[in-house]
Amino acid sequence: MKILPWLSFNPDIRLLVFQPRGILDEPSMENAVAMMEKLEQETDKPFNRYTDLSKLDAIDLSIGFIYRISLHRRRVHENQPVVKSAFYATSEASLRLARTHLMLTDQSPLQVQVFNDADRAARWLGVAPEKLQLEV
Repeated sequence: MKILPWLSFNPDIRLLVFQPRGILDEPSMENAVAMMEKLEQETDKPFNRYTDLSKLDAIDLSIGFIYRISLHRRRVHENQPVVKSAFYATSEASLRLARTHLMLTDQSPLQVQVFNDADRAARWLGVAPEKLQLEV
């Protein structure tokens, strides 16, 4: 199912792929979270997530915004089944973003891991590496 150009969902393997391009700012993050939450409400089973931050030119998110979104996602999943959320980060800025999210969702049903190797992320998610690419 194609949702937005930088977000896709593969129901066969229960995987949402988020691969933003250009500048990741607050409106684009809010759109991504809204689409993910809509999908969570519409699907009957939980699904894993893969966020590829390697295609970004810049990240324009305040630390307060990152905290708010991460704590919101933690609260949404408070009484939900465990899901895996893999982040592929290749720059210092994307690593900081992913590690902050990991820290804020620790001890919750969101099992977050940060990777600098997409193949390792695929293995952790239990999918073939090509499944981490957006469906075109």
